[in-house]
Amino acid sequence: MLSKSTCWFLCATVVLLAAPASSHEGSKVPAPSSFNELSTAFGWDLKNTAIASEKIRDGLFVLVGLGGNIAVNVGIDGVLIVDDQIPQMMPKVLAEITQLGGDGVDYAVNTHWHFDHADGNLALASSDAIIIAQANSRRMMQSNTLINLVGVSYLQPAYPDGALPTITFDDSLQLHFNGQQIDVMHFGAAHTTGDAAIIFRGSNAVHMGDVYNTAYPFIDAGNGGSIDGLIAFSRAVLEQIDENTLVIPGHGTVGQYADLKNYIDMLVEVRLKMLAMINQGANLNEVLAAKLTADWDAERGDSSLFINRTYMSLTHKLVDR
Repeated sequence: MLSKSTCWFLCATVVLLAAPASSHEGSKVPAPSSFNELSTAFGWDLKNTAIASEKIRDGLFVLVGLGGNIAVNVGIDGVLIVDDQIPQMMPKVLAEITQLGGDGVDYAVNTHWHFDHADGNLALASSDAIIIAQANSRRMMQSNTLINLVGVSYLQPAYPDGALPTITFDDSLQLHFNGQQIDVMHFGAAHTTGDAAIIFRGSNAVHMGDVYNTAYPFIDAGNGGSIDGLIAFSRAVLEQIDENTLVIPGHGTVGQYADLKNYIDMLVEVRLKMLAMINQGANLNEVLAAKLTADWDAERGDSSLFINRTYMSLTHKLVDR
């Protein structure tokens, strides 16, 4: 599976700008990079990267390439995928689906609208695939939207009509496909304004998109994301699953119930410590210097971007659009 060191949101931290000295101010948003510049910064090899697959349950697989993890459910009714990475990888994704016994994509569910999880919609636009997403994600896909990664930024282009989800939902949607119930659920803004958790009830697995990662999460604080939302969303998912559920992260290795619980505990502790510093007037530089994530850094990697966006979400109180 994808190592935490190669996650796109972590790659961006190598070019973090210095934080301002004044309290509650954010770094200046850098000029947007092109997709090619961004992929170079992330170290992506668009031509030579292969798709790797892992069977996690009968009929349920996780594909890893460039971008977010793809869940693939193959069965008698066809193929349902969760997330679709980027257009350049879709021919390889489709070839791997064929190897797994599928024939094209019948349904594609987007966990959210970020390019590394949903730009594959562009490659599916000319197919018969039905694309599903939370209503806010579709709305974000309809216009050019800036993603601020602090050290770099990307102006994600609006999707053409054919790449937009044709089925949307506000809070929940239920599918009956390949002999199982699949619940697509939204518990408020978390990583972005339009996140979805996809629970495969028969397979006892959940794909959480970038609400949950094995590395530190990226909070898109400029587009509805917040530390409070991450905690609330993750807790709501925990209530929907059991101790035997497999948890598919947006990036990283497949985990279990206990891994999600530990992730929530980490988020809660970091939030409490940071909020105490903010209430005492600490600025971003001081919060970064406090090394609030020291207990988890060996496991999760560089926390700079996570701390920056958490700080901004707590001080600016950015809310769902």
